[in-house]
Amino acid sequence: MKLLKRLTEADAPSGRENAVRDIIKEEAERLGYEVCTDALGSVIAHRSGSGKKLMFDAHIDEIGIIASYTDDNGFIRFGAVGGLYTKELQHRRVRFENGTIGVIGSEEKAFDEKPELSKLYIDIGAKNKAAAEKLVKTGDSAVFDGEFYQKGDTVISKALDDRVGCYILLKAMEELEESENDLYFVFSTQEEVGLRGARTAAFNIMPDYAIAVDVTDTGDTPSCPVMDVRLGEGAAIKIMDRSVMCDSHVVSSLRKLAAANKIPYQSEIMTDGGTDAGAIALTGGGVRAGGISVPTRYIHSPAEMASKKDINACIELVKAACAYSWQ
Repeated sequence: MKLLKRLTEADAPSGRENAVRDIIKEEAERLGYEVCTDALGSVIAHRSGSGKKLMFDAHIDEIGIIASYTDDNGFIRFGAVGGLYTKELQHRRVRFENGTIGVIGSEEKAFDEKPELSKLYIDIGAKNKAAAEKLVKTGDSAVFDGEFYQKGDTVISKALDDRVGCYILLKAMEELEESENDLYFVFSTQEEVGLRGARTAAFNIMPDYAIAVDVTDTGDTPSCPVMDVRLGEGAAIKIMDRSVMCDSHVVSSLRKLAAANKIPYQSEIMTDGGTDAGAIALTGGGVRAGGISVPTRYIHSPAEMASKKDINACIELVKAACAYSWQ
């Protein structure tokens, strides 16, 4: 888990992914892959082969906020970088790139009815605008402050969405043995603001098949929306989400591989949210795309929770997909 801890503790909101990108490039080069970075900042690791061209994707960015204005009293207004749940933001800590810590506050009674982002501010303890702007300027980004924790089978951290996907790809790259396929491992940028990096990377590669590795919701907490995915019961094979209807051949092949390799798996239909699979599928003349997901509770919070059993199942399924003779 040392690598996963290192990945999650790096701060990389959409468009500001340098810290995670550097880690991934270092790891991929250490493993002997041909590595490049495209114009949007996505890292592409390539292992050549004579078989089908396969693309595996995990995004490196995380949700965050961006400073938009500082008032005369030193309180910072901000915008969303990705999907924020405004009713859950009050009193959360955020960390700017230079290490400045702030607390999200709200105008009095702002949460009595519908939460609005415009009624929130960040308090960094500054006495006035001049003092605040020495530490945070308009356009500076920040992420939620949430340390990595593990005990038993449980992992809790900020940014498991989707550093856990990056971890899965890197471990599969490390452990992969023989494969005839032409393999591209893409660590894409700006997923949280519109699936952007995966789209441009897929256009450059134009794979025969693509699999996005990301997190998914679970249906196993009290009074949660009904969903046939539970923590600790295996990799989730995506059937659909709001961005994609997965290719039926990809879905059936992943199920076949899971069964043949005795990898525990579940079937995922996520009704809220999308993944890079949606952008990849619509690239060029179309790509046959699917997804492998890590069941995760409390997504888009500083305390996302996942199971190491599920993470390991996803690693094994990615390895099996890499070596599979796709038709």
